[in-house]
Amino acid sequence: MNPNQKYGLDEFEKEHGPLTFGEALESYRLCEEISQSDMAKRIGISAQSLCDIEKGRRIPTPKRAAKIAQVIGEPEMFWIKMALQDSLRKENLNFNVSLSPSAGPVDAQMA
Repeated sequence: MNPNQKYGLDEFEKEHGPLTFGEALESYRLCEEISQSDMAKRIGISAQSLCDIEKGRRIPTPKRAAKIAQVIGEPEMFWIKMALQDSLRKENLNFNVSLSPSAGPVDAQMA
């Protein structure tokens, strides 16, 4: 690969297939040298639940994805999008998720 060439998520997915929430979380955890049990404690779930997420056996809800993003100090939108995309893939629904911030509080929009 050319060292001056951009290599981002799109390039990664072309080469390796779609990145899942669990793969991204495991990659983050390993890069930060955090054990599974320590990461689980930080997030507020069991180590087994974290293992299930990392291995793709469970997909977090958007709310849980947002909490994980907050705990690790990463953008919520990225992690919520990954969780929603995984849910669609699991159901064999061929759609792409796109998110944008809402104009106001969620409660006000529901009224």
